[in-house]
Amino acid sequence: MPLHIEVDASQRFQTMEGFGAAITDASAWLIQQRMNEAQRKALMEELFGRGPNGVGFDLTRLTIGASDFSRSHYSYLDLPPGQTDMGLKAFSIEPNRADVLPVVKSALAINPSLQVMASPWSAPGWMKQTESMIKGRLKPEMYGVFSEYLVRYVDAFAAEGVPIFALTIQNEPHNEPGDYPGMRVDPAERAAVFGQHLGPLLKQRGMKVKLIDWDHNWDEVKSPLAVLSDPVARSYVDGVGWHCYAGDVFAQTVVHTAHPDKETWFTECSGGEWAPEWHKTLPWMMSNLVIGSTRGWAKGVLMWNLALDEKYGPHLGGCNDCRGVVTIDSKTGAVTRNLEYYALGHASKFVRRGAQRIASPAKVGGMETVAFRNADDGSIVLIVSNGEASSRRFSVGSAEGGERRFTYSLPKHSVVTFTWSSKP
Repeated sequence: MPLHIEVDASQRFQTMEGFGAAITDASAWLIQQRMNEAQRKALMEELFGRGPNGVGFDLTRLTIGASDFSRSHYSYLDLPPGQTDMGLKAFSIEPNRADVLPVVKSALAINPSLQVMASPWSAPGWMKQTESMIKGRLKPEMYGVFSEYLVRYVDAFAAEGVPIFALTIQNEPHNEPGDYPGMRVDPAERAAVFGQHLGPLLKQRGMKVKLIDWDHNWDEVKSPLAVLSDPVARSYVDGVGWHCYAGDVFAQTVVHTAHPDKETWFTECSGGEWAPEWHKTLPWMMSNLVIGSTRGWAKGVLMWNLALDEKYGPHLGGCNDCRGVVTIDSKTGAVTRNLEYYALGHASKFVRRGAQRIASPAKVGGMETVAFRNADDGSIVLIVSNGEASSRRFSVGSAEGGERRFTYSLPKHSVVTFTWSSKP
């Protein structure tokens, strides 16, 4: 039988908030300090703009303090061993003023609808049992002050014209790396922070900030389910965030089915030199992130570093061969667009914030598909990925706005995005 993909816009699923990548300290430093003004302007317009050459990123993620992709390990309130500051009198976002804030403000100027979420890699060391940003757990008596610390961050960035729409309380809470900031926060601890401290604090302040749990891999479904089984915490948690480094994307659907009132977000995946072959990695990224994650109810899809240099940095600890969405030559400012740029661009350039996912077949003849309907003009977007070793010829049909039919031949290991008007 001939292969056919039928798109049904009458079946509507989640509303999309967008696609994008994290503006890490490393990314911001390269853009701000290693590019001249013309290079910087051109790159930012390309990444966040919707002009002819823009890929239209609508979503980004910031790190609350240092990650492994920072040039130093810092928080917004570092103290000598043995000292505390329960009133957060010395809190300051000064470490972000030179690079992160200017880059995020530039992105917002280009795309005012850009959504910014943020995640800490660790609480300040003095709040932890290790007295260090490396490894360890939050001291129970610090749950309240840590929650206030996160709210101070949101307030400080808002005062700079950078609204934070969502927070996770810990990046990868089951990971305690030995050479960069991290913090173990088990489900009962996360539930206590959400339900007894951060959630009530945001409510008391009247702050409309989404709280997203987990922010870790697909392989531990029980962890976010445990947090959502706590009725107090559940009342404050808006959704669950996922990473790609272990497990299967179907985990997103498992949690969505159990808690359909909670949002799904895909918050991190990095490309890297461990997967350099386009014919393998591009179909994998489409299958798991752009197609698989959105079919698994994700409202937004984020890659990790927006930009890294030719040496996969700068970084301090952590990943030695992670790839940015783009590579910026640290000597010349020249830009190389990586596989991740094209994978994301197949969706971000065409699927605008506010679009709804609509029905299309998950698989046809080895190809995978996902479809959307843009809210602003009703246009339809269909993404088709062919990870097979031979080309596939197929037809596409849609009844939206009158009967539509066309045929296409998609080469092996390749992706295509179609868009058409839904108006007759």
